[in-house]
Amino acid sequence: MTTLGVAIVIIKDGSILLTQRDDFHVWCLPGGAVDDGETLSDAALREAKEETGLELALGRLVGMYSQPNWHGGSHHMAIFAATPRGGRLRLASGETIAIGYFAQTDLPQPLVAWHRQPIDDALNGEIGVVRTCQYDWPFAPHLTRQDIYALRDQSGQTRQQFYLAHFRA
Repeated sequence: MTTLGVAIVIIKDGSILLTQRDDFHVWCLPGGAVDDGETLSDAALREAKEETGLELALGRLVGMYSQPNWHGGSHHMAIFAATPRGGRLRLASGETIAIGYFAQTDLPQPLVAWHRQPIDDALNGEIGVVRTCQYDWPFAPHLTRQDIYALRDQSGQTRQQFYLAHFRA
């Protein structure tokens, strides 16, 4: 199965906005799946609003990032650079547990491994790059998100430990 998502590098005064995910307590760019009938830019604006409370001005398409060996198929992600233009920072219940702006040289850890390159590309002014990310899906392809959360909860590990044990290159 091929999936399509978006992520947004929100830049304010040279810092990057990151959210800490509830499911694995790791830091990441805001983003998510593109819904049926939705444009990439509309998905980026929607996901940013849902996860951060901010309204954005999309600046440019940084690039397309592909993970060819992801969850029984491939995953493609459009990365946008953006700046805030309204709204108020807030957490998304059930999705994010922390949110903040960070300097490129002082990003919080653990950071979703495949988000570092898009952050660097966005801050370096890249436009329209095409990259392949070599991160393989660490579970059987038929497992659902709920199955993986059950494995996480039964593992005896913290959420971060589980992530680091399974989702690193």
